[in-house]
Amino acid sequence: MSLTTTHEAQQGMVVKQAGPLALIQDAGRFGVRHLGVTQGGAADWISFRWANWLLGNTLNSAALEIVMGGGLSFETEREVQLALTGADLDAQVDGKPLAPNTSFKFLPGQRLVFRQPRQGLRAYLAFPGGLNAPEVLGSRACTAREQLGGLHEDGKPLQVGDRLTWQGVAPAVRQMTEGQGPYMPVSGCRLPIVLGSQIASFSGRALFQAFNQPWEVDTRADRMGVRLTGPALHSSLTGIISEGIPLGAVQIPPDGQPIVLMNDRQTIGGYPRLGALTPIACATLAQCLPGTKVWLAPVSASQAQADYRQQLTVWC
Repeated sequence: MSLTTTHEAQQGMVVKQAGPLALIQDAGRFGVRHLGVTQGGAADWISFRWANWLLGNTLNSAALEIVMGGGLSFETEREVQLALTGADLDAQVDGKPLAPNTSFKFLPGQRLVFRQPRQGLRAYLAFPGGLNAPEVLGSRACTAREQLGGLHEDGKPLQVGDRLTWQGVAPAVRQMTEGQGPYMPVSGCRLPIVLGSQIASFSGRALFQAFNQPWEVDTRADRMGVRLTGPALHSSLTGIISEGIPLGAVQIPPDGQPIVLMNDRQTIGGYPRLGALTPIACATLAQCLPGTKVWLAPVSASQAQADYRQQLTVWC
């Protein structure tokens, strides 16, 4: 490798202002839950995959998950082709609006800023070949609670002065056609749920309330779980023996308000569950701002699997 190439490899994109939450994420950390280590990974895995697809990356390449925006800004030390998908966080390059679901060239001297949500909650910024970061237990995904992943292997979000570098140099840039791209909820959305083995412990009234009226996304929402507010649901089970918790599990704690467990959830839990949201529904919920109305809609496991397989075909 020449000295020039080595120098370029050390250059990257520098954080000039830190937003509320910008995390390096990939597909997640699997095969380690028996160690008490959670999954992590991109909360809206569909937008995350589209971002990598736009650059011709492998779909699981590490990218940035940007929540809310909040003034997060970058400058680059060398020209780079980036891709932005997911939420519209009023991103701008030198004051000019940058539409989501596109690839764009970012030049030295320019400044990229993410301001505030206009639609959706999480944006994904992909880099040629994926971001460089140490692998921990087979993944670069940040999980703050477990202090794993990220630039400094501590699970923390980006801070002022952090420098991002990437693995590729010549992305195969693509464009989305009309109708392609991730779905962003606006005023409300339907969340398919596969019912669980404890569903019979809920009364008919509780089930009617669960599936025949909207729930509101609460402000108490993060990468671990999203609380939904509405009428209190009650189960005949006061508690169960702790068991493994899948992505999207809908737990009903003693106050009767559902909690949907997301990527950074605990590995086991002992509250009764209505069931689990489908993977596509989890991606949708990850984009719901507080106050969004959502409807839980029961589907069969076979239907959920068919929908998931169909979603995977869009990147083939």
